[in-house]
Amino acid sequence: MSGAEQGSPESLDSLMQTLGQRMDPGLLKQALTHRSYAYEHGGLPTNERLEFLGDSVLGIVVTERLFRDFPDEPEGQLAKLRAAVVNATALAEVARALDLGSYLLLGKGEESTGGQDKSSILADAMEAVIGAMYMSTDIETTRSFIERIFGPLIAESSQLGAGLDWKTSLQERSAELDRGVPEYRVTDTGPDHAKEFTAEAVIGGEVLGTGRGRSKKVAEQEAAAKAYAALGGPSDA
Repeated sequence: MSGAEQGSPESLDSLMQTLGQRMDPGLLKQALTHRSYAYEHGGLPTNERLEFLGDSVLGIVVTERLFRDFPDEPEGQLAKLRAAVVNATALAEVARALDLGSYLLLGKGEESTGGQDKSSILADAMEAVIGAMYMSTDIETTRSFIERIFGPLIAESSQLGAGLDWKTSLQERSAELDRGVPEYRVTDTGPDHAKEFTAEAVIGGEVLGTGRGRSKKVAEQEAAAKAYAALGGPSDA
């Protein structure tokens, strides 16, 4: 981003140019407002409602695209393909490609600890931006944006192999090596409405991978992916 202050009209305009789509500036600013910033500034609306909406819009667009593109795949495989596209890690990578982190409105604590590049924050903000775009335009405009931005991920999803379900892949890899069944230790922090989960993938008493996310499932999948790599599993298996 240029030298414009986060949340300023100039900053929002710059982001809209990057996104390739005009939208309501107020909604876009809300999509960029993390709860830490909102609480520090007198309880402003956060991006969490827009994130909730964007998650659903993204899900239906990606599901429909996969349904069309893979007419012979069964429901279970389509679910894995969708998970490979809309998981927090993938969302965060899309957000990084758009430099979304530099536009985020974060509290001082989050900003000082690198919140602009935290995968969980970026993934949530990406979904919130999609929600803001949907509310500002319509489903067809938003669909075009999603298919343009997520198109490469959708195309690559069928080639991800192990990455479609890291927990299953880790279990299979561990069995091949006679290392036993992986276990997951999960802890959470934060209030009920905004918990962050931390998961450790443990095999034979050894922690081989750690993951974080806004849900237990996301944290466990990230931990499993790191543990899979630690066991020498090929990333494109």
